[in-house]
Amino acid sequence: MAATDVSDFGLTDEEHRKQLRRAVIASTVGTTIEWYDFFLYSTVTGLVFAKLFFPHSDPLVGTLEAFAIYAVGFAARPVGAAIFGHYGDRIGRKATLIATLLLMGIATFAVALVPTYETAGIWGAVLLTVLRFVQGIGVGGEWGGSVLMSMEWAQTNDHRGFITSWPQFGVPCGLLLANLAVLAFSQMSGDEFLSWGWRIPFALSILLVGVGLYIRLGILETPIFRRIIEERKIERTPILEVIRRQPREIILSALLRMAEQAPFYIFTAFIFAYGTATLDVSRDFLLLAVMLAACLSFISIPYFGHLSDRIGRTNMYLIGVFVTGAFGFVYFAMLNTGSPALILLAIVLSLVPHDMMYGPQAALIAESFTGPLRYSGASLGYQLASVIAGGPAPLIATWLYGRHHSGYAIASYILLCAIVSAAATALMPDYTGKDINAIGREHA
Repeated sequence: MAATDVSDFGLTDEEHRKQLRRAVIASTVGTTIEWYDFFLYSTVTGLVFAKLFFPHSDPLVGTLEAFAIYAVGFAARPVGAAIFGHYGDRIGRKATLIATLLLMGIATFAVALVPTYETAGIWGAVLLTVLRFVQGIGVGGEWGGSVLMSMEWAQTNDHRGFITSWPQFGVPCGLLLANLAVLAFSQMSGDEFLSWGWRIPFALSILLVGVGLYIRLGILETPIFRRIIEERKIERTPILEVIRRQPREIILSALLRMAEQAPFYIFTAFIFAYGTATLDVSRDFLLLAVMLAACLSFISIPYFGHLSDRIGRTNMYLIGVFVTGAFGFVYFAMLNTGSPALILLAIVLSLVPHDMMYGPQAALIAESFTGPLRYSGASLGYQLASVIAGGPAPLIATWLYGRHHSGYAIASYILLCAIVSAAATALMPDYTGKDINAIGREHA
């Protein structure tokens, strides 16, 4: 069944397929660049920022302070979702995605120029906080547009899980590039990486932004949004309308991400502080392990997105939730052996349970909202999880370990997140295989 009739817009089936390919590539490349910027900050936070911006704090307190700034980016993401969701539903997906890419890239480049405590005192941390907030706004607007750009060009209803998993693919790509950049420049001799080498990966992001802009400028607006314009269904205040009409879907979208997002940032950000300080393994070892985990996600994210097209979104998602709840205990048991081989295996496998949820997640959330409100609703629901899950997770993990000196306390926190997500997922509507134009009409 066709997802939308493109003949009304003067496109042949072949031209439509070409635009779909371009849209998927543009979304994936764009999200890769955005997540490179965001994860670069995550990686450097656990390795460098506590030492450079809070040098007089106790190591544990300094780590908490650095992760507090890190969390600011997550608090900003719902703000970005509201701002860019509004314009994404008002002026279109393409223009909004170009704006988010520029905002994120400029903020990341500026991080390379921030003075440390030694040079500017506390003002360095203040500037870092402001730029992290701007980064969060950019990421907050990016995800919804990238997913919709792919989903709304899809020709059939039978492959939306697979198609929308490709923008999700940008997460492991960005994670790999960020860790690869840090690993490459951390080979600098002496304290050069700590003093100035860490700045280079941030500065290089401006080149990636140029590539992303070139690709995104070459795609067309989605047929579904153009149909919304022709039918004069543009909402004046889409954010307010989606909150009024579909509050349940927004809340459930945020809660179902608890089991996906909180563990992800424990496995990819907190692990650097935990690994170097508690497990006494090298920075390079941890970077390599996380890079291998990201490479495995190249396969698992699209695979689980595809599988959700066969067995249903919520079924696939619930499997991932249950596996994640149990895996936290296995993860820390393997880490605490102190065996380099088991530590490596734990980190490499850590993202597979996450990918079971992340593969089908884009379609599961985006399909739940009606077309004229889809950018706003999907973005807001997705990004609200940043406030309750992703942002606080490394802080909570650091606090739990400082209080209990046990990784199993952190595993219990992961289990609690899984219980919340399981309940939310069970209540989420499942539109697997249904006509995208009909989705959400009951909320119109």
